[in-house]
Amino acid sequence: MTIVDELGKASAKAQHLPVPITSASRMQSNRHVMYVLKDSSARPAGKGAIIGFLKVGYKKLFVLDDREAHNEVEPLCILDFYIHETLQRHGHGRELFQYMLQKERVEPHQLAIDRPSQKLLKFLNKHYNLETTVPQVNNFVIFEGFFAHQHPPARKLPPKRTEGDIKPYSSSDREFLKVAVEPPWPLNRAPRRATPPAHPPRSSSLGNSPERGPLRPFVPEQELLRSLRLCPPHPTARLLLATDPAASPAQRRRTSSLPRSEDSRY
Repeated sequence: MTIVDELGKASAKAQHLPVPITSASRMQSNRHVMYVLKDSSARPAGKGAIIGFLKVGYKKLFVLDDREAHNEVEPLCILDFYIHETLQRHGHGRELFQYMLQKERVEPHQLAIDRPSQKLLKFLNKHYNLETTVPQVNNFVIFEGFFAHQHPPARKLPPKRTEGDIKPYSSSDREFLKVAVEPPWPLNRAPRRATPPAHPPRSSSLGNSPERGPLRPFVPEQELLRSLRLCPPHPTARLLLATDPAASPAQRRRTSSLPRSEDSRY
């Protein structure tokens, strides 16, 4: 833990950072990986010497592509990179960086670099030909070709609505429902409920017309005639047919059995 803390302080001092971004406590609270290059031949106190370190980790980022469209990605990021000042320009940085690429199985153009220094940008341009960057609105830097191997995210289908859900009406549907469409006459004649009148009904002889009740369904002519044939004649109708001189013989025969009145005076 002491070695990690001292390396973080040395890296912050070299990059002119106000506080270290690498410490033992931070390494314990995240899933970052720290690669350390050690010189085993140097034996101060019999434990060797640290040459430098490289810290990487995966982060979810929103980055812009060449068309300035936002993309949510989770690339491997270079978070901190430091080689001791007395051991720089000896190939140690490239050795450490190449070891990390092999272990993580990534290409240099697939990386995102967090706040790279000018030394690091020159290092990447010299050893990996990374020069053209894609402008971003955050502190991360990506290079041309970053989206070459990025698969587009699968389109998420909207969740299926349950049967109990009701689709809300649109504004036009609500306006349509407000207009009550009345059916044609006589279908608009609804049966009225029988309610006791507040006052006794007046006679129709006083000038008020009787109230029309609900209409009955239409009866075809043939069915109406058939029902009339089946109905027995009323006794009053028989009497009228018997006394009517214009009645037909058949009608007279039907009513001949009726008794005539003894008073035949007119």
